[in-house]
Amino acid sequence: MANVELRAIKKSYDKINVIHGIDLQIQSGEFIVFVGPSGCGKSTLLRMIAGLEAISGGTLSVDGQDITHSAPTDRGIAMVFQSYALYPNMTVRGNLRYPLEVAKYSKQDIEQQVNSTAAVLHLTEFLDRLPRALSGGQRQRVAIGRAIIRKPRIFLFDEPLSNLDADLRLKMRIEIARLHEALGNTMIYVTHDQLEAMTLADRIVVLRQGRIEQVGAPLELYHDPDNIFVAGFIGSPKINFLPATVVRSEPGWARLSVPALALDNLVVQVAGALARDRPVTLGIRPEHFLAAAGAEVRFCGVLDFAERLGHTNYLYLNTGRDEALVIEQRALTAISNGATLTLGIDPAKCLLFSESGERIR
Repeated sequence: MANVELRAIKKSYDKINVIHGIDLQIQSGEFIVFVGPSGCGKSTLLRMIAGLEAISGGTLSVDGQDITHSAPTDRGIAMVFQSYALYPNMTVRGNLRYPLEVAKYSKQDIEQQVNSTAAVLHLTEFLDRLPRALSGGQRQRVAIGRAIIRKPRIFLFDEPLSNLDADLRLKMRIEIARLHEALGNTMIYVTHDQLEAMTLADRIVVLRQGRIEQVGAPLELYHDPDNIFVAGFIGSPKINFLPATVVRSEPGWARLSVPALALDNLVVQVAGALARDRPVTLGIRPEHFLAAAGAEVRFCGVLDFAERLGHTNYLYLNTGRDEALVIEQRALTAISNGATLTLGIDPAKCLLFSESGERIR
């Protein structure tokens, strides 16, 4: 296990800056997940930690030791890539043995390490198979095994499950979670899949355009985002954003007009008072709408489409905007597209954002 500290880490290609002064502390044994849209710098940041990309500025240290310019082989770090990167002419045993042979381990130690690693990853019965005779999930486990067998201080994963189908991704998520629990190593994981991030991470690092937007536990980012970007990026289906205007406000509350819902009486809590006629953005997650009965704030919408998933249902309502309003309901009676629905809003669950996108708390 190892502590990792990034201080003012930068990356430039010629005159193009792609990572802009990242500061991050990762505690020993933590499972950290980097998420963000394509091109945000998450894989570049991971490769700089691994030593596969030169660091243009700042310092990277592990357990207090500066490794900013250390060779990848001297960092005590193992990386699992999106592609399996297995030797096709070697059996599973050969692929697992190879890193130890290069490191000049004794034959006895190699055999012991191969057998114990294969047992941890449920690969014992496949040790004499070639990679082409394995499933995608089995090949990915071999790739993870090649990383484990070196007993690194830190594991890096670069979208390791993106080539697998949905069922295998679920199984491998469970395998990786169990592996982290069993080994206790520090793990840094890059993914574009929110489900992977929310289920695996101790903390999630949300990146945008080479900068950190927010760091926190999965549920912290979901329920308490710092800005409109994080609120919109975390969660599936996505949060609904509605333009609104402050009608009246005093310290502690603000009454909003929400034209898309034909509302002018939505009262939300705020820390201070907001200026009258100030434009804001209202955020409501799909599960935070209410049945009309008993709701103080109600609105109407026309049902465009319903996704009935068995355990829950997602309703897509036309409220006169270009984008449909997405609403989650656990109990849904027979209803036809085109029907007018009356629903309620829970003001306590609404999120409010300024014109600049910052959270109004």
